[in-house]
Parts: sequence; C-alpha cells; structure tokens
Amino acid sequence: MTGFARVTKSTEEAEISLSLKSVNHRGLDMHFHLPPELDAMENDIRAVIKSGVARGHLQIQLSLTRTGGAAAGLNRPLLALYVNAFREAAALYPASGQQPDLNAALRIPGMLGMGGEGAELSEALSQGILETTAEAVAALNAFREREGAATAEEMRQRCRNIFGLVTRMDEIRSSAVPAFLKRLREKLADLLRGAALDPQRLAQEAAILADRSDIAEELVRLRTHAAQLDDILLAGGEVGKRLDFLLQEMNREANTVLSKTGGLGDLGLTITELALAAKSEIDKIREQSLNLE
Repeated sequence: MTGFARVTKSTEEAEISLSLKSVNHRGLDMHFHLPPELDAMENDIRAVIKSGVARGHLQIQLSLTRTGGAAAGLNRPLLALYVNAFREAAALYPASGQQPDLNAALRIPGMLGMGGEGAELSEALSQGILETTAEAVAALNAFREREGAATAEEMRQRCRNIFGLVTRMDEIRSSAVPAFLKRLREKLADLLRGAALDPQRLAQEAAILADRSDIAEELVRLRTHAAQLDDILLAGGEVGKRLDFLLQEMNREANTVLSKTGGLGDLGLTITELALAAKSEIDKIREQSLNLE
C-alpha cells in the first residue's frame, strides 16, 4: 500500500529526521539510506519497522544533524580524502579555476559527525532514533489506513456489482431452460445416430450433458464467494493474502460459466457478456487487493 510519513525529533545532541515512503509490494522490502555513523543501527531500525509494517516496498531516509552542544565536529579524515581526490582529478583533467568546493564537501554524508563509521552513538541518541522511527511508522500506518479504507469500500462496491451480475445471469438461466433442453436433445441425437446405446449408458450421458449445460451451481458458488469477500473486507485486519485464494475461485467459476453458455443463441450471448463483466470486476478487485495488507 502506498504511503508517506516524515518525522523530525530534536534531542540535546542532534536533530533527527526520518522519512518513510511505501509503495505496493507482495512482501516487506526495505531499502535504507543512512549516514555512515548510523550503519550499526540498521538492524534495530529494521526491527521497529517490521513490528508495524507487514507488506510494502519501503524507502527509509534518515538524517542526523548535530546541534551546537554536541561534541561532534568536522570529520577531518573524510575531508582530507575529498580534497586529495579533488586535486588528483584536477591534475588528470586540468582546467582553470579548479578549487575544492567546501560547501559541497560539507554536504557529504558523515562529513559533519562524530568521525564516521567507527564512532559510537550515545544511548540517549540511539533511543531517540528508535523513538523517531516508531513515530514515523505510526504516521505511515495512519496514512495507509485512510487509503486502505477507501480502497476497501471501492472493492465492496465491486462485490455488489458482482452480486447484481450473478442475479441477472440467474434470471436469464431460468428463462433459458428450453434452450438448454434443445441443446441436450441435439447432443443426444448425435449420440444415438447410427448407434445402439444401452439405456443406462444413455441416462449417464444425458446427466453429463445436463450438468455441462446448467450454470446454477457456478452462480451459487460465485454469489457465496462474493459474500465471503465482502465479509473479509468488513472484518478488517490483514486481508491482502486471504483474498488471493478467494479471487482465484471466483475467477474459476466465471470461466466455467463462459465455457457452458456457448451454443445457446442470444440468451447465451447475454450470459457471456454478463460473465465477462463479472470477470472484469474480479480482476479489478485482484489489482486493488495488492494494495492491502
């Protein structure tokens, strides 16, 4: 599910800014963008996020700006590396007016910190980072819940559309009984042409043909599945994965209806159009279900 949250928190040592951006994904896929001095905290931050987010492709952007009272200062070894690399490049590719850009250097992650990757964070600052992460997760989930509620309501409307389509197909099926019987007689005539069949075998074939022509059971199951889907959406919680199997079954029933309605003339064409419309609604629900946890 898509969502965005940004939280800024000030401590005695630094100002912490953390943003979370989420887009649709079948599982939980996290990508971190941290300053080098926070690399050691990635697993702790990951655990906080996993406790509140189950699915989504997440971009986690965290920045740390030391305040004046902090003991941190200029990362001199990193600055020396930058200046030396600049001068080496300038010697290889000479041009007029080439001087190191200190403004650009100071924007390099870790340039203003506690000495880079080897520095240890205080317990208070580490706790502040984890609290900021938890607040960002809560804000992200609030955003996603609002979007999820709107998506669920749209999916429920599509369920109601499927109910209406099934009702119309059932009404047409009732009036199409003569057409079903006509096709059954034609099939039986083909079986009897030039062949002497055992009465029991003939009864079996008639039963099979009748079953292959009638769509009553498929419509009952399609209506039942649509009701189950609506109940799942009303219940809430983590519904994304539970909907997948149900939608597969609904799609299978719609396909069976389509396979049975050939050769019924205008009535069959009407049922086919309605079944295709039901399949379209099912496919749209499937697309939307990928947005839900």
